[in-house]
Amino acid sequence: MWIKICGVTDEAAVAAALDARVDAIGFVFAPSVRRLQPARAAALAALARGKANLIAVTLHPDQMLVDEILHVLKPDTLQSDLADFAALQLPDWLARLPVLRSVTCTSASSPISITGRILFEGARSGSGERSDWNTAARLSRSNELILAGGLDAGNVAAAISTVRPYGVDVSSGVEVAPGHKSAQKIARFVAAARTAFEGGTAWQSM
Repeated sequence: MWIKICGVTDEAAVAAALDARVDAIGFVFAPSVRRLQPARAAALAALARGKANLIAVTLHPDQMLVDEILHVLKPDTLQSDLADFAALQLPDWLARLPVLRSVTCTSASSPISITGRILFEGARSGSGERSDWNTAARLSRSNELILAGGLDAGNVAAAISTVRPYGVDVSSGVEVAPGHKSAQKIARFVAAARTAFEGGTAWQSM
């Protein structure tokens, strides 16, 4: 069971995520209403460092941006599309979270094997667009798959039952408006996800 709240933009969102005891918090550096400057992200991250995994979320970044993020934020993990990592020079201590998208995996007849975890997402991150659960389910058989894309408290249990992922990632599904998280929605989402994961203990151990 692994739960991430992505796209936090203020102290209240960080506090709500920590109160819910999530495993990871994401700071967005890609074009988005949730985009932060590295200095602002570092200030928010200071509230959570050592309490949750701090993830820098990028999309097709250049080396200069990544270097700034690493220097200022000092994240635990860098998240970006799988192809992005080939062009970047990254330190050995930095964990990688490669993103695969529904649009590029629609014919995943053979499992994709990647060392470590992968995040399976819809076509556009943060849009609320649901990812392809059927493809995600196939990929999750051979990978530590974190499911993202269109999740909320109302559908996360069904998503976990269908996909059987290693973890889940939510952003717009816990917001009252684009870029503004709701403490109540975060709490409900995490509670629903935990209940679903606990109900799946038997199949997780198979």
